[in-house]
Parts: sequence; C-alpha cells; structure tokens
Amino acid sequence: MKRTWLDWVLPGARAVAAGRPAGASALVSWLALWILIIARRDRIAATVGSADPGEWIAALTLGVGLWLAHRSGLVSPRARGANDPTGGARTAWRRFRRHRPAMVGFAIVVALGAAALLTPYLAPYDPAQQGEDLAATRFQPPSLAHPMGTDHFGRDVLSRVLYGGRTSLAIGMMAVAIAITLGTLVGAVAGYRRGWIETVSMRSVDLLLSFPRLVLLITIVAFVRPSVVVITLVLGLTGWMATSRLVRGEVLSLRERDFIQAARALGFGGPRIVLRHVIPNVASPVIVAATLGIGNTILVEASLSFLGLGVQPPAPSWGEMVARGRDVMLDAPWIALFPGLAIVLTVMSFNLIGDGLRDALDPGAAGRGQLHAEGGGS
Repeated sequence: MKRTWLDWVLPGARAVAAGRPAGASALVSWLALWILIIARRDRIAATVGSADPGEWIAALTLGVGLWLAHRSGLVSPRARGANDPTGGARTAWRRFRRHRPAMVGFAIVVALGAAALLTPYLAPYDPAQQGEDLAATRFQPPSLAHPMGTDHFGRDVLSRVLYGGRTSLAIGMMAVAIAITLGTLVGAVAGYRRGWIETVSMRSVDLLLSFPRLVLLITIVAFVRPSVVVITLVLGLTGWMATSRLVRGEVLSLRERDFIQAARALGFGGPRIVLRHVIPNVASPVIVAATLGIGNTILVEASLSFLGLGVQPPAPSWGEMVARGRDVMLDAPWIALFPGLAIVLTVMSFNLIGDGLRDALDPGAAGRGQLHAEGGGS
C-alpha cells in the first residue's frame, strides 16, 4: 500500500479508518505526545540548559516515543507479521493478548511508566514548591489549578504523586532486577551442582526466609540513612530467596534432560552449561515471578515510607504521602486518597500482567485452571 502525506502526518489514521484497531494505539500516542509538546513547549525548551538528568531522560523518552509511534503507524499488518518473533515467543504473545485483564494491566503499566519518565513535563508544579500564603494555599480541595488538591504546606498533590510514582517504580523495578538476578544464579548453581553447595545455599535460604521480611528490612534500614539507592539495595538483597527456590526446583528437572547430557558429553564446563543452557530454559517462571515481585516490592517500599523508614522528605513517595494524610482524613482526604489509589492501581496492574504471563508461558497451568473451574461447576 502506497504511503500518502496522511500516513506521515497522522500515522495509523488509515489503519483506523480501515477498521484495523492496531493503528489506534500508534495514532493516540502520536497525538498525545504532540499535544504535550505544544502545551509544555516552554518547559521542554528549558531542558537545553538544565543539569537535571531526569529532564534529559524525559526529553529522550519524548523523542523515542514519537519515533516508535510514527514507525508503528507506518508498518503494514503484513510487514508487521514478518518482523514478529517466531516460535514460542509469538505464540505466547498471542495467548497474552487474549487475556483481557492482563492487557488492561499492561496498558496501565505502560501509561504509568510513560508518566514516570515524562514527569518533569507532565507535573504542573515543582513537587517541593510551597504556597506563598500558607494559610490560603494549604488543604485546598481539588480544582482546575490543583486537580488533586494541595497538602499541609500548599504543595500540589498531583505533582507529588507523579514524582512519587517515578521513585516507586524505579525502586520496584531495580530491586526486583537485583533479586531476580541473584536468586536465579544461586538457584541454578545449587540445582545443577548439588552436593554441599546445594545444602549450604538452600539451608541459608531457609534461614533467611524464617525472618519476617518487613522486620528484617526495618532492622537493616535502622542502621543506615534511608535513600533511594539504599532502599533499592536492601529490597533487592532481601527478596531473592523465593526465586532461588523456584529456580532450583526447575533446574533439578532440567539437569537430567538429553540436551544437558549432550552438552556434558561435548566437554562443556559447568558455568557454560548453567549460563547458556539451564538459565534460558527456566526463564518463563522467572519472568512471571519478576512481574509479580514488582508489585509486591512497590507495596513493601510504600510500607517502609509509611513508617518513616523509606525515601526521606522532601523527596515525594506514595507511602510517605499516605502517612502524612492519615491525620487529616476527615478534613483533607485527597492527600492520602490519590497516592493510595496509585499504589492499588500499580500493584493490581502488575499482578494482572503476572497472571496473564503465567497463562501465556505455561499453557498447561491455564488448562488445569479451566478444567478445575469446569469440574467445580458440574
């Protein structure tokens, strides 16, 4: 199909007009980004002289988003199919797309991630900016000037929710990345090597799991000054044990498979077999565990911030905002309501994605669930 000027100005418009919903996301993203550029052009132009890395990340996100929206709007369905991953990945993606709750969660997470990256351009005010007349600006209810109202110091709640989301999502994803990496390596080595290595590592895991995680986190954070880096490391280094047990169980069933025996017969060393043959074959449950772990980690970080042991003020955090708003729930409920809703929405969305990935990557689990549901109803 020959491209026209409309394809370059409004990518995806012809696909929508032809009844193909695939072009709708590209068109909506393209228009939304251009509306943001026009509405915040002065703020975007000020990025040139800014030393804040967050603003440069937002500018890069804006450029990449425009390129991706334009490119996906120009790709025809036939060309898109030719470029799709082959084999199991494409099949898993088709299963995932049929899982409607997972797609809703995926859309919400993408929107939250884009908002976190574009926060410097989306936030109407500086999150630490206090009202000049504190008596007149504090505890203002939601309005056009402040869509989510103001807090004790006249600060805009919407801006603080956006910046707090950037902090919570960054901590959740980085902490889970640390936990998944460490847990996968420990579990793979323990399951493959067996012997005293397995005994020592698994008994250490059992010992660490015997401590309540929140109590362990509070104890560790009490000895160091909380910051984004410290909280991320602490959450990551205390969240890998369950992953290691999961990976060990998968590796125990893999180590006697024919392809592992063939790799040993060819003279491959243990590290190469673990990294190139074992770990890739346990990726599916690890991906599901990581997705579910992000929501749980965000909830734990919010709990620490609620207790005053998380990210310290004046840096905004959803848990800290809820803690500050609990004392004025009757007079100014919006202070705790909006960050609380953000926590619920984020955790729920990641859990929906995890459920969808579990069904997409493990069709047997989905089938067993369906049979169980049919048996229960008969």
